[in-house]
Amino acid sequence: MNIEFPDKMQFLFDAARYKILYGGRGGAKSWGIARALLVLGAMDPLRVLCAREIQKSIQESVHQLLKDQIDALGLNEFYEVLQTEIRGRNGTLFIFAGLKHNVDNIKSKEGIDIAWVEEAANVSKTSWDKLIPTIRKPGSEIWVSFNPELDSDETYKRFVLSPPTGAKVEKLNWSDNPWFPEVLQQEMEDLKQRDHDAYLTVWEGHCKQVLDGAIYANEIRAATEQGRIGRVPYVPGVPVHTFWDLGRADKTSIWFIQVVGFEFRVVDYYENRGYALDHYLGILQGRGYVYGEDHLPHDAQNEQLGAKRTIEQQMRDIGRKVSIVPKIGVADGINAARTVFGRCWFDEEKTADGLTCLRRYRYDVDPDTQQYSKNPLHDEASHGADAFRYFAVAMEEPKTAKKKKAALVRAGGWMGA
Repeated sequence: MNIEFPDKMQFLFDAARYKILYGGRGGAKSWGIARALLVLGAMDPLRVLCAREIQKSIQESVHQLLKDQIDALGLNEFYEVLQTEIRGRNGTLFIFAGLKHNVDNIKSKEGIDIAWVEEAANVSKTSWDKLIPTIRKPGSEIWVSFNPELDSDETYKRFVLSPPTGAKVEKLNWSDNPWFPEVLQQEMEDLKQRDHDAYLTVWEGHCKQVLDGAIYANEIRAATEQGRIGRVPYVPGVPVHTFWDLGRADKTSIWFIQVVGFEFRVVDYYENRGYALDHYLGILQGRGYVYGEDHLPHDAQNEQLGAKRTIEQQMRDIGRKVSIVPKIGVADGINAARTVFGRCWFDEEKTADGLTCLRRYRYDVDPDTQQYSKNPLHDEASHGADAFRYFAVAMEEPKTAKKKKAALVRAGGWMGA
């Protein structure tokens, strides 16, 4: 096959454990990688895992992109495109999976030659830590493609700021694409004139300082500048309180926090999806902390379908100390979180995924006005941010109770115990 590739993509045909392509829109990163994998798969039998952080259906994968490139390369006689996989006549196999809640299943897939992680900007630390040792066949490779967003994102830190030894890393922008279409050229020029900062991010692959509409942008910036994101060791003997956002179909998220003097030591974080309560209780037990109270949202008092007891009751029955977080409005909860943020110290390693949620938690866009609404966007960042909000509300509650008591005393209505 005589197939042309941009000069900066030639390294895809050289041996390397990690091959990283990042940059702005229009660089043909995904297009080039798809072509390269199909060519390599036609030359030798390969098992290729095509992954992304979240994949709820095959439509969210690169399945269609590969199908289109098979047509463009005239490889229809060689590749059979099935509903959930693509097979080559020589035994090459393309499979597709989401990482966030499926890495344990990926571990069962033996003999992966190449793992391609597409749209990798938001892949979490946990996903990378689980995926990389799974791709362990001798000579296996991990290919990564993404448009950068924040320089604090795990993928950018891991593969661009501090790439692994021997990694081949290329920044690929529209200017490196000899087939850059004219219609995109006009879109690029229009954005460059209208919003130069946005142009640098979208088309030149520059990182943003903060995400548009980020709710805790100022608080995260202050915590970073003041050195409150780093190593925060667990203090033995000081109880660890947990703060939960509950979900089954959605994520369950848990923050682990110690109160030391006037500081909140955020020492750990965990999230997952699709597991019953026993799984999360096992995680708590495995951490080995001395625990204080488990702070649960009000829906922990709801009866579960098929269960005779609520989440609260189940946890109390095994001896956990449970407190239900008062139900207040989201806006008031966000204000409470902003209030306590300045007293929080975050362990950068153990709370990395939680910090990602806080960095990416942002306001939704009103579909009619295209302006930011007063409501947060419900996405993958919401659950960790909601659990943090419950932490803030729980910490504010004792203060509120003291104010009410003082007011009753002043009014002569407090009789004491």
